[in-house]
Amino acid sequence: MVYLINGLAGLGLLLMITTAFAEEGFNSEEELMLLYEDEESVSIATGSSKPIRLAPSVATVITASDIEATGATVLDEALEMVPGLHVSISSNRLNSLFSIRGIHTGQNPQVLLLLDGVPMTELFTGGRAPTLRLPVAGISRVEVIRGPGSAVYGADAFAGVINIIPKSAREIGGTRVGARKGSFDSRDAWLQYGGTPGGWDVAFNMEYNRSDGDRDRRVNSDTQTTLDTAFGTRASLAPGPLDTGYEMLNTRLDIARGNWKLGMWAWIQDGAGVGPGSAQALDPYGKQDVEQYLVDARYNNADLVEDWDLAVRFTYQYLDERARFKLFPPGTRLPIGADGNVNFTNPAGIVDFPEGLIGRPGGTDSTRSVESTARYSGLARHNIRLAAGFKYQQGRSKESKNFGPGVIDGTVSPIGGTLTDVTNTPYIFIEDEERKIGFLSVQDEWAFASDWELTAGVRYDHYSDFGSTVNPRLALVWATLRNLTTKFMYGRAFRAPSFGEEFSINNPVILGNPNLDPETIDTFELAFDYRPTFNLQTGLNLFYYEIDDIIEFVPDPLSATTNTAQNARDQEGHGFELEASWQPFEKLRLDGNYAWQNSEDKQTGDRIADAPGQTIYLDARWRFLPGWSFDAQLIDVSDRKRAAGDTRSNIDDYTLVNVTLRRKRIARRWQLAASVRNLFDEDAREPSTGAIPNDYPLAGRSVYAELRYFLKGEQ
Repeated sequence: MVYLINGLAGLGLLLMITTAFAEEGFNSEEELMLLYEDEESVSIATGSSKPIRLAPSVATVITASDIEATGATVLDEALEMVPGLHVSISSNRLNSLFSIRGIHTGQNPQVLLLLDGVPMTELFTGGRAPTLRLPVAGISRVEVIRGPGSAVYGADAFAGVINIIPKSAREIGGTRVGARKGSFDSRDAWLQYGGTPGGWDVAFNMEYNRSDGDRDRRVNSDTQTTLDTAFGTRASLAPGPLDTGYEMLNTRLDIARGNWKLGMWAWIQDGAGVGPGSAQALDPYGKQDVEQYLVDARYNNADLVEDWDLAVRFTYQYLDERARFKLFPPGTRLPIGADGNVNFTNPAGIVDFPEGLIGRPGGTDSTRSVESTARYSGLARHNIRLAAGFKYQQGRSKESKNFGPGVIDGTVSPIGGTLTDVTNTPYIFIEDEERKIGFLSVQDEWAFASDWELTAGVRYDHYSDFGSTVNPRLALVWATLRNLTTKFMYGRAFRAPSFGEEFSINNPVILGNPNLDPETIDTFELAFDYRPTFNLQTGLNLFYYEIDDIIEFVPDPLSATTNTAQNARDQEGHGFELEASWQPFEKLRLDGNYAWQNSEDKQTGDRIADAPGQTIYLDARWRFLPGWSFDAQLIDVSDRKRAAGDTRSNIDDYTLVNVTLRRKRIARRWQLAASVRNLFDEDAREPSTGAIPNDYPLAGRSVYAELRYFLKGEQ
């Protein structure tokens, strides 16, 4: 009954809003043109550009002007605008989790992140590179679809797809520089160039970002606190701060001419903090270094063969990770099994580690891919897309440590800080692995009547490690009225097991399982886009999904410490997203959305842990004087539950308010801005493991000042 009331309330609110404004009607074709003249298009839904209202998916576009107006500095902050998407953090180095419609897991591999259409997937976790932060100065737009996308993009387009599109040479339009200084000793700077030297379109963006992190994000106890009580030591560094500092360089170069385009990207992070520590024991000594590179070459020709648009794309991606962990701090005392790992059930001895339990895992990922696409428009009312591709992935690992198999056996104490290199031995945490992937897909957009379009597609993927999978989609888009669009959608998607889930060995906590099946999801959606006047847009999206074979690490019956990956459970969820954008006056725009979801374990009926049941987003943008603008955001997160068996009190709700004041066109070439995030210094927290009982605190109030200068061209 509660679910029904929530759904009816959302529908009723939409009807009240739209009815109130519908009385104005459309008195001329000119007004009808005004309704759609500035409408954003989205390419992520089908692989070709379509207006959002006609796209066969539930989509959101975040533009560069949206990012600028709200003062967002990284992708995570921009994504909070999206209905039904909440940016949380993981226990693993506080990595970002994009929680969509109640699909909320520790590594977040169910959301596919694309950089200009190229998947940015880390092979070991199946998610994104650890501690990945993407600055936004070089972003033209971010396209987001909630719901499945495997029929177009293959693996991991499961809960949603996020595509980051960089600024083009034309958008940059000259040379631009900027700098930002703010709380936590944060310092950002960027340089951009866009032009056509020698007839080539050249776009370049370089951004440097550094922060010490908020030292007031403190926790009162951690895993080592419990160990101190058990073994009479005083090693824990709690109470103490989470380590959230970072330093990174992000660069992008795009060169285009005629039918060719070459893109090169590098993201380098040095010495990022590891949050609560990899073992949930505070680790100010631990650091994460990451280098990620991409080369992307494309050729497109729409004139080679009549009625055909042909394209081919080659990509090479390389990821190098180097971690430096003190899993447990200096002075720790631990029960060690005969295999050299922590073992509380059957220890071979109690061992002192005066310099801490130290691990330095790392490795490289490389992905080579080729994809060809052909679009055929020679059949009336049809737009047919054919695609095929091949991908080769390799994972190479390295590791040094002062514990584990081949290093210690629990009979010697103390153990010092000298590390043993177990690379290329049977004692490493994962052996070198590889995977080959081939795919074929077909899609038809059929406008079978003047107000109806049916999009039907299917994709076949074959993986060398677990076999084949087929994922279809159907979407019926009906232009019900000239200002109302109705969409009926079904899609199936899959999430491939990661290398870590399949092949982890010699790990004190997690072990792989090579017999895993992929996760699958079937999603049904009903969406309405209603625009009663040219200055009011509303939307209502209803969804239901069923997930089978979710992969989780399940405790082993004969061990108190290890967990093995299993296809452990199934999940179902339903809910709705209500959104509106209203411009009551020329200089004032109001945006907002409300999302409600209920997701449960299909076997037990328990609510899915940690995912917010309700989120609210409100944004007001006011251009109160020529060149001046003021933006205020409200983000409300509520109704999060603990996992079954977790006796802690429910996770606290929170509301954040952010404000940005911006002054443009100062002497034509200067721009100034000031932002305050978490204006009221809310004690906001994201859910933690039980090892840190009071959850992970988010950053407190922070203040930023920004300066931009346009060396060539104007704002």
